[in-house]
Amino acid sequence: MRPMRQFNFNSAAELFPAAIRKKKRAGFTYRRFGTAAEAVRFAIEELPADSLNGAYLQVDEARFDQRGIRSLYESEAFPLPRRGKAAQPDAAGNADAA
Repeated sequence: MRPMRQFNFNSAAELFPAAIRKKKRAGFTYRRFGTAAEAVRFAIEELPADSLNGAYLQVDEARFDQRGIRSLYESEAFPLPRRGKAAQPDAAGNADAA
């Protein structure tokens, strides 16, 4: 993973849903955040995986796709505490024990 350039997690950010016309995504619409850190945490910890796929984050003039958002979240510079997502079922349908 390449190192993050000077990214300001305190900048305001906008999170946009994937542009899919045929399928309406329940519960996820455009959302504005006071800080990019809050937007990144929301995207990774709160959005279902299918909603994150195709969504993008805009901070100042920069846009981040799913990979970019995940990279920001995993960055050592990420200023907020991270929490795990809810237990995700595996291929057999069993939920991971947290």
